[in-house]
Amino acid sequence: MPSASAAASEDPVRDAFRAHWGEVVASLVRLTSDLSLAEDCAQEAYARASVRWPLDGVPERPRAWLVTVARNDARNRIKRAANERTKLALLSTTEHGDDGGTEQSVIDDDLLRLVLACCHPSLPTESQVALTLRTVVGLSTDEVARAFTISPSTAAQRLVRGKNRLRELGPSVFADPSDDQLAARVDAVLAVVYLLFNEGYAATRGPVLVRGDLCDEALYLGRTVARLVPEEPDAVGLVALMELTHARRTARVDAAGELLTLEEQDRSLWDRGLVARAVERLDAVPPGEAYGPYRIQAEIAACHAAAPSADATDWPRILRWYDALTRAQPTPVVALNRAVAVAMATDLETGLAEVDALDRTGSLRHHHLVPATRADLLVRLGRPAEALGAYDAALALVDNDVERRFLERRRRGAASSAS
Repeated sequence: MPSASAAASEDPVRDAFRAHWGEVVASLVRLTSDLSLAEDCAQEAYARASVRWPLDGVPERPRAWLVTVARNDARNRIKRAANERTKLALLSTTEHGDDGGTEQSVIDDDLLRLVLACCHPSLPTESQVALTLRTVVGLSTDEVARAFTISPSTAAQRLVRGKNRLRELGPSVFADPSDDQLAARVDAVLAVVYLLFNEGYAATRGPVLVRGDLCDEALYLGRTVARLVPEEPDAVGLVALMELTHARRTARVDAAGELLTLEEQDRSLWDRGLVARAVERLDAVPPGEAYGPYRIQAEIAACHAAAPSADATDWPRILRWYDALTRAQPTPVVALNRAVAVAMATDLETGLAEVDALDRTGSLRHHHLVPATRADLLVRLGRPAEALGAYDAALALVDNDVERRFLERRRRGAASSAS
């Protein structure tokens, strides 16, 4: 019998892909210890869903349907491969319910186990993160490229190298890691969770700005990692950062679904309970612990959360935190955010000069936020005519429909002021 919520969706297969891709792949990896086979069978299950669901209706439990179809496909493929008899034996002796099972282990979640496998220390960090985003989250190669602010060809190379390396390592790579191995993978896992949350909070492309399923998955994984490695303060910092950011989600768009800036948001809509829990996490970290990049970003988010209004924001304090973040994580994105803090804490011209200097490096040439930030600062400086070209440059790079409409609306405002 079709579920009511699924039946109401315009594209239930797409929704199921977004919600369950990583879980389906992870369930198959647990059974087969073969990432490529797991992905192939998961893709086949979704292909069959696209044919069967419009005819038969969406099943009550889409995830269970997909796992079952994918598992059966894996069994059939293995039967046809004479040199894979050991895997067939594993499948036949490890039966689970339709929902993929709840088998317990040291790492008691298939999805987290798959993340840890993709973050194997023998892979370069950039390959670990790219592979996990592609395999666990189901991001396309283009979306992975956007997450890293790199070209699609470079992202594709990282993905191929990562998969080849996991294949060389063999089935043992998917076993539960020891405590020491887990500690060695924490940085890569946190990077994956961070990028996963970012993709959920500001989707690279598509009709919606916020993908709540990805945000929830990132929060779950982050809290699980923080529980597994309680001695890692930046894991706590990342969870607090996500909670503080996620607390603003309902205020990010207006009633018509249009994007609102931090200044425009109705702060009474922020989830103050979630903010309080995040601040408690930060306060619970013992004094003297090193401030990693996620903890610093959480402190910046806490500054925004503490301000009763945009005008009351403590920008000098935020700038000091960005100075610390620049020392801990000197990336182009951090430099761009620091430039905004400079503009707001000191003067707009100085901030604009820093944005222009960053733009000249070309390090974020694929990202719309650089020209969008430049346009905003030009408007604030009373130079709307100059902002029009920057808005055009940003519109040429943006893929998300909500952000596109926001930039188009801002450009119209600048054009009106310039005329």
